Amino acid sequence: MAPTPVFPRNPRPNLVPIGPLDRPRMSTERPQSEAAAPIRSPLQDFSLADLEAMRLLLTGGSVIDWHRLAFRNEPEVARFLRVNEFNPDSNEDLNRLEELRDEAVDYLGRTFAYHIPAEVSTGIPVQDLFLLASQKGRRQTYACVLLKAMHVIHHLAGRELLFQLPISDNQVFGYIEKKVLKVVEEMRGAGFPIVEFAWSRKERDSLITKLLAKRHSIAANVYDKLRFRLITRSREDLAPMLVELCHRLVPFNYIIPGESVNAIIDFRRLVDTAPLDRLAPELQADLHAAAAPPLPDNEFSGPAYRVINFVADLPVRLDDYLLELDQSPTDELGSTIFVLTEFQIMDADTAATNELGENSHAAYKERQVARVKARLAGGSRATRERAAHSAAAEEEEE
Repeated sequence: MAPTPVFPRNPRPNLVPIGPLDRPRMSTERPQSEAAAPIRSPLQDFSLADLEAMRLLLTGGSVIDWHRLAFRNEPEVARFLRVNEFNPDSNEDLNRLEELRDEAVDYLGRTFAYHIPAEVSTGIPVQDLFLLASQKGRRQTYACVLLKAMHVIHHLAGRELLFQLPISDNQVFGYIEKKVLKVVEEMRGAGFPIVEFAWSRKERDSLITKLLAKRHSIAANVYDKLRFRLITRSREDLAPMLVELCHRLVPFNYIIPGESVNAIIDFRRLVDTAPLDRLAPELQADLHAAAAPPLPDNEFSGPAYRVINFVADLPVRLDDYLLELDQSPTDELGSTIFVLTEFQIMDADTAATNELGENSHAAYKERQVARVKARLAGGSRATRERAAHSAAAEEEEE
């Protein structure tokens, strides 16, 4: 195996291939029986759960607003649990899920006077809640309510655990980088056409500049301290890439609402086209809500800059790290922390266009620096003067 290259840790590293495209070359000569066979689209294997997850990545919605799940069988549930850092074959992990269920039942009854039926609160294995929440009927509603509360309780515990641990951002980011790199290598080994891959940590000076430029200059609102970028061979590879990321790495339930940008995939057109049109009527929300891909909302981006961008709170297990501590936090918090991580996904042609003219990173930085200088020098006065100048220019044009 070729050595893994080390990418420069700057806000916008040069993207380089993570290795030669060493997939075996296939002969163009095929037997007569195969020559007439139709080409199978990777979209044919998509399930309703895949579409729901992909739309959540693209639109930045929240699972708290969902009214059902779409898991079809136990293997799909097991895969989802693994992405959330639960091992469905571990009694310890299943016990942790049971603890979350007990706490959720207690919270719902204490706070909202919800009476969760016994067949949902204790009568089925905890992992079966996900299948129950994917069916129809009264018990399905209770399963959804219970899973939503468990989701939030687990997330809060992970945040509290991270707050209590004597661990640096550098160590935490290292865990995430190792995890993501492993998954990307596995995906390439499975034949996914990832032609370029890179990651970066935002340096302190870049963080200061960004906060000075942002209208809401609060450090907690910077989501791209750790960023990964994946570039596919073609635009047709993007949808399969997003679904596979949900299968292997990104829990769709921990996508940060309101932080997704999709200026490449027209989700409605994708779902209205065979072979996915068979699933469109089953989507639980209005398809028109994801009809048009919105333009990037970063005011410093170029007019033709296109990207799929989303932020996830990635779970990371720290079992080994916790064992090394002289005094570990309470077991009630579990062993999973969450780390805000930004992903940028695009195809090779789009990536090339994004580096031209006004879309280039150099032009982006120039616009950002100009804004920071104006705010530093004049603050609100400079802003008012620019607004007055713009208004006067518009009046002249009219």
